[in-house]
Amino acid sequence: MAKHAVDDVVRITTAAGNRADDIRARQKRYLLSMSLRTLCFVGAIIASLSGVDWLWPFLIAGALVLPYIAVVMANAAANLSDGFQLREADFTRRELESGQRREL
Repeated sequence: MAKHAVDDVVRITTAAGNRADDIRARQKRYLLSMSLRTLCFVGAIIASLSGVDWLWPFLIAGALVLPYIAVVMANAAANLSDGFQLREADFTRRELESGQRREL
C-alpha cells in the first residue's frame, strides 16, 4: 500500500477545472488586453496627429505595459485557491480492513 503524505492530498474544490475551459478563458482575457493595447496605440497616433501632445505619451506607455500585465494576470488567475486548509490526519493507520483473499 502506498503511503500518503499530507501534501499529496487534493480536495475536489481546489482541483483544476477543465483544461479547454481554462485555455478559452485565458484566450478571452488575452484578446481583451490586446484589444485595449491596440486602442491605446491607435489613440496615441490620433492624439499625436490632432495636436494633443500631453496624451500620446501616456497611451504609448499603456500600450507598452499592457502585455506584461496580461501575462501576469493570466498566470495569477490560474493559481487562485479557496483559502481553506485541510485538517491534519493520521495516514499511517488503515481505515478499512482488508477482505478475505480468494485462493485460485
